[in-house]
Amino acid sequence: MEKISVIIPVYGVEKYIAATVQSVLDQTYKNFELLIVDDDSPDRSIEICQQFTDSRIKIIHQANRGLAGARNAGIRHAQGEYLAFLDGDDLWLPEKLEKQIHHLENSPDVGVSFSRSAFIDEAGQALGTYQMPKLKQITTSYLLSCNPVGNGSAAVIRREVFEAIKFQDNLYGTSEDFYFDEHFRQSEDIECWIRISIKTNWQIEGIPEGLTLYRVNSSGLSANMLKQLDSWEKVIEKTRCYAPEIVTQGETLARAYQLQYLARNAVRLQAGSMAVKLINRALITNWHILLENSRSTLLTLVAAYLLLLLPQYVYSKFEAMILNKIGANQKRRILQEHLLNN
Repeated sequence: MEKISVIIPVYGVEKYIAATVQSVLDQTYKNFELLIVDDDSPDRSIEICQQFTDSRIKIIHQANRGLAGARNAGIRHAQGEYLAFLDGDDLWLPEKLEKQIHHLENSPDVGVSFSRSAFIDEAGQALGTYQMPKLKQITTSYLLSCNPVGNGSAAVIRREVFEAIKFQDNLYGTSEDFYFDEHFRQSEDIECWIRISIKTNWQIEGIPEGLTLYRVNSSGLSANMLKQLDSWEKVIEKTRCYAPEIVTQGETLARAYQLQYLARNAVRLQAGSMAVKLINRALITNWHILLENSRSTLLTLVAAYLLLLLPQYVYSKFEAMILNKIGANQKRRILQEHLLNN
């Protein structure tokens, strides 16, 4: 049984961290170490982590370097053949690691395994819907447009993948190995997946089940949307430096998909004005998203305008009805795909 290094970056998550750590300790796959990286957290998060007595837990302290920096610290300390990342406010179902290690061990060409994710609210209650990305045949051009992994808590990765993409830099006074690019405070995930896709032969592939519980947090919505878009643009510029042909070929369509994704998030977080601006900008950027992904684009467009124009109580009833239907369809699809894979 191979060892897994589970890495949890911790910064300002005292409301959630106990449940997050417990979801790791409850895993059916037991051969893991849990590396909790204190990214100079200003609250009681680390004090809460210190109350756990499991011998598999190790707490690493460092000056604040952001999410990418905390993950890199975890990778440098990791002893496992596989590495798994879990954000400090998300959760795993108990069979998460077992099922994804099974996937990797039976798929020798896959370097990054991810699961689908179920949305939960800030109180940890299921919202009934899922992230439903493409699971197989994930190309670089697809990664430029979408992030199939979906969030920072969904992936389990072979150590060899990180060894293949590491680079050296001197950002803090000494030369170190880097894996995630610490120039990015957002979009560090997708930058890493794009780099893996271009610079290695490892495949990125998902399994159908929603084994990650991804917490929707509404704080700082408008600023975060703009920061996400700016970070994505910087990812494109970095990628252009070493793969200009790939970027040139799909840049406009990829930008439209990114704007649509942000519009969908704005709808989910009840920001009607922002959602309308983003989906309109997406269509102006490249209207071909209406042809390539018509259902999602039209749903986002209609939802954005209804959210903006309807009274809140009317929209809430409409939204609940639609989300119930979407969630039921997603659950059926997940079950069907799971049965086909087994």
